[in-house]
Amino acid sequence: MIRLFKHYISYNVVLLSLIDLMLLVLAGELAWRFRVAQIGAAVGQISDRALEIVAFSAVIWVAMIAVGSYGHQALRSIRFATARLLVAVSLGVLAIALMNFVFPGSALWRSVLLYAMGLAILFLVGNRVLTGRLLGVENFRRTVLVLGAGERAQRLERLAERPESGFRVAAFIAMGNAEPLVVSAVRRETIADLGRYADGLGASEVVLALQERRNSLPLKDLLRVKTKGVDVADFSSFLEREMGRVDLDTLNPSWLIFSDGFSAGRRLSSIAKRAFDIVASLLLLVVGLPLIGLFALLVKLESDGPAFFRQKRVGLYGQEFTLIKLRSMRSDAEAGGSKWAEKDDPRITRVGRFIRMVRIDELPQVWSVLKGEMSFVGPRPEVPAFVTMLDKELPYYAERHVVKPGITGWAQINYPYGASTEDARHKLEYDLYYAKNYTPFLDLLILIQTARVILWPEGAR
Repeated sequence: MIRLFKHYISYNVVLLSLIDLMLLVLAGELAWRFRVAQIGAAVGQISDRALEIVAFSAVIWVAMIAVGSYGHQALRSIRFATARLLVAVSLGVLAIALMNFVFPGSALWRSVLLYAMGLAILFLVGNRVLTGRLLGVENFRRTVLVLGAGERAQRLERLAERPESGFRVAAFIAMGNAEPLVVSAVRRETIADLGRYADGLGASEVVLALQERRNSLPLKDLLRVKTKGVDVADFSSFLEREMGRVDLDTLNPSWLIFSDGFSAGRRLSSIAKRAFDIVASLLLLVVGLPLIGLFALLVKLESDGPAFFRQKRVGLYGQEFTLIKLRSMRSDAEAGGSKWAEKDDPRITRVGRFIRMVRIDELPQVWSVLKGEMSFVGPRPEVPAFVTMLDKELPYYAERHVVKPGITGWAQINYPYGASTEDARHKLEYDLYYAKNYTPFLDLLILIQTARVILWPEGAR
């Protein structure tokens, strides 16, 4: 795994994305040459078209990230990958054509787009097929060695069996005299040198999954492994990295205190985040006002009551503020008190169902972003009644309020709509990961991938 601004990405995914970027550049160049050959024009210097080719490649590449072309399903299914690539390339070309219309450039380049689009799809799908044939799915997984054979080791065994898993377990090592729960576990006393054993298995990492670590840490073994150039990870850190969330079942205050995260050095990042929020919210309000006005009118025409829904929510450091959304439910929907939306909730109106699906109901929240009560990216703000309840039932729930709430967030793009305490627990794990590992890079990643949630709204209610 490579760590980019505190966020972990697989080396193989980084390599695949860079190859895709080079193929996009190649598609742009070949499309240009093909077109000029058709009309009998001179090819010219590559520097004359470098800006257009780089812009074409970058826009398509960002669109690929946005629609999930590097997600686990896309890496393991050619059909799924092809569907996402088609959407990404179409969106990218549409964006480039729109930019070219607003900022007129080379007429020849506009005629090249169709050829570039076809070549891009051909190259990108070919890259997926070739990668799958030559490398196989398993090569996108890292090999790890697990010290332990108890309940934690069993959990890693189940995690490794999932199709989206980014690792495989080469072996489990049973430590101590306790009966191993993992059937395939190897007894430590049968291994002469653990460092050589890990090296022989091709393990890139050793995970410490002991049930009880007091007075039982195999320091000599860990030292030998470390000096062989193999990484060593404790259980909680490994789960955080692999799942992209903080695991509440294994979380303890000492790990939260001593692990990397919640750094004071992000003051400058917070200033940049606020500057982005102000500029982007002003632009969105100017552009989105006609859309908000149109759907506000439709909401009023369909059902009695105000067009906008106002509700108290809990924000930064537990402070309350008033959140504004386009009303998507009947005006008496919360007459009996606040409650979570359900699947096929009868309280939702016809217009409301549509604006929820495409997230138009969220647009008025941009006003809260401009005022500084919210940010574009952050944990979703909850109503005070839910916060009081969840704070009693879920450990570390208050820690999600150390960052501003957001319109979109890490939990929103990774977990479907939550409508229970158990759902809230899972979303809290993602919220804690965001609060702990916040960087502008993670914000950018979330904003880009929010497009995937809008295009494929599995979690909308």
